[in-house]
Amino acid sequence: MKRIFLILIGVLIFFIILIYWSLNSTPENYKTSAIVNHDNINSINFQDYDSLTIAASTLYEANELKKLMQGEHYRKAWATPIKVPVVFLDTLLGGLTIIKEGGGNQTKSLKLKDSIGNKYALRSINKTPAPLVPEFAKTLGLENIIVDGISAQHPYAATVVATLADAAHILHTAPQLVFIPKQETLKEYNENYGNKLFLFEHETESDTNWTVIKDVRTIIETDDLQKLKLELGTALKIDEHALVRARLFDLIIGDWDRHAKQWGWVIKKEQYGEIAIPLPGDRDNAFFTISGIIPNIISNKNVTPEVRPFQDEIEYLPGLIHDFDAYFLKRTPQTVFVEEAQQLQLLLTDTMIEKAMRQWPKQIYELDGLDIEKKLKSRRDEIVTYAKEFQRILNEKDYPTAPLKGSENLDLNGHYLKCFECF
Repeated sequence: MKRIFLILIGVLIFFIILIYWSLNSTPENYKTSAIVNHDNINSINFQDYDSLTIAASTLYEANELKKLMQGEHYRKAWATPIKVPVVFLDTLLGGLTIIKEGGGNQTKSLKLKDSIGNKYALRSINKTPAPLVPEFAKTLGLENIIVDGISAQHPYAATVVATLADAAHILHTAPQLVFIPKQETLKEYNENYGNKLFLFEHETESDTNWTVIKDVRTIIETDDLQKLKLELGTALKIDEHALVRARLFDLIIGDWDRHAKQWGWVIKKEQYGEIAIPLPGDRDNAFFTISGIIPNIISNKNVTPEVRPFQDEIEYLPGLIHDFDAYFLKRTPQTVFVEEAQQLQLLLTDTMIEKAMRQWPKQIYELDGLDIEKKLKSRRDEIVTYAKEFQRILNEKDYPTAPLKGSENLDLNGHYLKCFECF
């Protein structure tokens, strides 16, 4: 017994040594938004270029030990140079002005507007997950596990997802990859936002209607939708078919991070009231891949059930069903889930999936395109089964007992706290 105990201690010590060894292999002289064939970025006159060849980041380059311990992920895609348009804010869409700085725990963003009031966002491709690193991880020198975890996100997923969403008749924010040089329009934001890669897209809130939907009153985020519900009551409904389709689409693309702050709502006027049509945003975690010893331990369904890997099959569906779903869809019958799943199967054909993937630059498609195509087709083929199971799990899930994310300061006065149609 003592011998077995000593062997286990030895294995544990060896494992800890491997962890720290892999963590210490992170490149010290990495670059983000690395421009090819230009050694001194400060010497470039960006006005002379309409595009540049840029790699998102070399931070995630890794040796074989690090890949074993922390996963292969999309490291090559992050480090592979691609051609990106150069954009100046004073000429883009007739000229944009900065409203304010935004962003969540990982993403830096600038809120912008054009001359007619349409709102946009610049969302950083490179992430800054430092706020997510717990103190104990910093103390133990393990923060690189969190930082390196960004390599599980595909840097260019959002543009493919938008094309797939078009095919599925789901609204999206029309993200485009751009390079923003340092420029006068950025003013005090030049240091943090100049000479970097961004996704440029519509905001999920707007006083103007930039969508193809007619008779739109406004576009608002979830907390403001709840405020509007307090005002209008039964005269305001959500388009539950559209929301079910959007949530099943999330399953197909493997987007596990779908809390309430990542949705906008297009408020459409109708004869007897108003209807809220869902507008999904923030596709950072579509196609989220997990490999390596440490990520597989962290993503175990008994550890962090919500962090699900993008595989051929969904191996733990309960982790993908959130309070957001119970709040809006708990009362929705299974027939709606099945109908929308069948529609997705009809709309997301093999040809459409392949077309969407091939919009990536050739060098990125050759790295990841075929693998993602195969997984998308596999998950689409089983989406009716997943839809039935989604509704069954949702039916058994309790209503939320706390406000949705982003609505913590909203005073619902007991009304509509646990669900959108509860009073």
